[in-house]
Amino acid sequence: MISTNEIVSIAVTFVLGLLIGFLVRKLFAVGIILVAIVVLLMAIGYLSPATVESLLESVGAQVPKAISEAKSISHYVPYDSIVFVIGFIIGLVKG
Repeated sequence: MISTNEIVSIAVTFVLGLLIGFLVRKLFAVGIILVAIVVLLMAIGYLSPATVESLLESVGAQVPKAISEAKSISHYVPYDSIVFVIGFIIGLVKG
């Protein structure tokens, strides 16, 4: 017999996967919009390629710090659970 604690645990894991999938989809959409804005600004001459290159280099310097922060947070996410994966995929597709 499945206990109430197990049902709550499964539900929370599913909802967490759903929310993270939704977040990933939205962040991907924001990234595409930012790339389109930069390309448009370069096309009209407001930004030079050197400016964009400088911006990308400064952002690239922060990547190791972001990766270490993501690794520390990833310990709290039950990404090895099939319920989380199902929620993540649904959030990614339907988000």
